[in-house]
Amino acid sequence: MTYIAKPSLHHPSLEKNAQGYTRRDYEGRISTLCAGCGHDSISAAIVQACFEINLAPHRLAKFSGIGCSSKTPDYFVSPAHGFNAVHGRMPSVLTGANIAAKDLIYLGVSGDGDSASIGLGQFAHAVRRGVNMTYIVENNGVYGLTKGQFSATSDRGSKAKRGAENKDSPIDLVMLALQLGATYVGRSFSGDKTQLVPLIKGALLHKGTAVLDVISPCVAFNNHVGSTKSFDYVREHNDAVNRLDVITTRAPIEAEYEPGELREVEQHDGTILRLRKLEADYDASRRNMALAYLGRKAAAGEIVTGLLYVDPEAGDLHDALNTVDCPLNKLEDAELVPPVNALEKINAGLR
Repeated sequence: MTYIAKPSLHHPSLEKNAQGYTRRDYEGRISTLCAGCGHDSISAAIVQACFEINLAPHRLAKFSGIGCSSKTPDYFVSPAHGFNAVHGRMPSVLTGANIAAKDLIYLGVSGDGDSASIGLGQFAHAVRRGVNMTYIVENNGVYGLTKGQFSATSDRGSKAKRGAENKDSPIDLVMLALQLGATYVGRSFSGDKTQLVPLIKGALLHKGTAVLDVISPCVAFNNHVGSTKSFDYVREHNDAVNRLDVITTRAPIEAEYEPGELREVEQHDGTILRLRKLEADYDASRRNMALAYLGRKAAAGEIVTGLLYVDPEAGDLHDALNTVDCPLNKLEDAELVPPVNALEKINAGLR
């Protein structure tokens, strides 16, 4: 694959944050995703969030699995640590790294296929264990790399490009995260940068498990009639055995609206997203209220966006394991090997 490199030179007048970095320092390679993909808008929001919280790029550790969404860490914060895991296994790799090096800021980027299908068990256990991480799901409701099959978050009744109807109930990752004990839970739309950037900033600064479900339209494979997540383009055929995907360039879909407002956002294929932004006086400190609120709005056909729940005094997996303050990967042999009397005490307790 050929990559187009960005110029390494920065204009001297670029704005710098308190750490002395410009926004350019938080960028990555040029995206190879389809023009207009909502995932690129999320990457831009991550760049903006990292710049605004003055995060030193080398303190970020970014992880992903497989899928269009899992390509995106290559498009932001190039100086960061990074690991691209196998399909659905990103959470366990992130967990291991977090236990060993607790002094980094952990960001997992995944998709609805990577997290809600093959990786559902991994997602669930990472959340319930309270791993200190920001987990962003770039949710478009389709398998984009394998030509647009239904994902586990596809809406019941939506239509595939060949006319098949999805008869399965969708998995709501926000509801699941709340039930599993995540301590910072939000949902947003990739086209609403005004809302998305603060949500990401809060998640990166939160101690505990932060889960953000971001509805991100797919410009290539969403031809689902009535879909709430994406839109489709026409597949062209030049003969019976050679098929070409033709993806027309589209502008990213953007939406700005006030707290409490219901905004109907039209997609390129004419389908409608019904986005309801949380009211300004919404109480995000009560988990049960968040679950009930989501249920009521889902019954009305609305997608709730905003910070749904936060526990300001949350702990994390290191608190549960009572690990030492020093990151485990920086401990010396003398600190890792117990003395003879301590080892005898441990063995005696197991007899």
